[in-house]
Amino acid sequence: MTASAPSSQLPPSARLSAAPAAFPAPMYPHKATEEQHRERRIRTFQPRRGRMTKAQAGALDRSWERYGLAIDGTPLDLPQLFGGLPVTLEIGFGMGDTTASMAAADPAMGILAADVHTPGHGNLLQFLERDGSENVRLAAGDAIILLRDMLADASLAGLRVYFPDPWPKPKHHKRRLIQDSFLDLVLPRLAPGALVHCATDWEPYAEQMAEVLAGRPELENLHPEGDGSHWLEPSEHPAGSVPGYAPRPDWRPMTKFERAGLAKGHVVHDLLFRRR
Repeated sequence: MTASAPSSQLPPSARLSAAPAAFPAPMYPHKATEEQHRERRIRTFQPRRGRMTKAQAGALDRSWERYGLAIDGTPLDLPQLFGGLPVTLEIGFGMGDTTASMAAADPAMGILAADVHTPGHGNLLQFLERDGSENVRLAAGDAIILLRDMLADASLAGLRVYFPDPWPKPKHHKRRLIQDSFLDLVLPRLAPGALVHCATDWEPYAEQMAEVLAGRPELENLHPEGDGSHWLEPSEHPAGSVPGYAPRPDWRPMTKFERAGLAKGHVVHDLLFRRR
């Protein structure tokens, strides 16, 4: 019988897919402790599996060491990692098309993109290879560990959370990411002037996001008068405004997920707040 290779000798595509079923795929091979995984806390993901394509696996094997990092509790030096660029944290980048587009359009902004979905990591790496973007780093694992244990205070120029899991059932609302306990962790990591940008196509979650964000004196709503009224039918808001919501900024591309939601008749809301 041939002995299996140590995990450290496996290519990234194999290491990132080798997690036991109890753990999200990218996390387990990257040294986050079992205690960290089993903590009772908000999580930034819903564990899911997906089959990688050969192209995604190839991109992981070629480019993970260049672009990727482990969410393992080790503090990061963001100025060194991004060559002095300001850094925005994006939590949950899906298949990476939006992240890649925003990175290519704004090379002066670093993007620390965190997710647990291995095929998404491979897909985003393909885009980065295609575009030659150098201002993105991929973080594999739970962004709560990243925020709590790896990022210094006032180290982030922004936070992006686009279309997080809405957990629509009332008994699951406690699992939603955007809530006070999450902001308690995030706000110290944001530098003054940092932009917090959230978007969702689930209206009850948008209402919760707006209430939670507006309730923090550290944050200023950039669209308190509701310039996002174009997302609704005029008859629904005859005054012409939706208090608190922003228009979709030109620099946020419309995602595949967003288009699917709009096709189902969902209403998309953006929220833009600035750290005072």
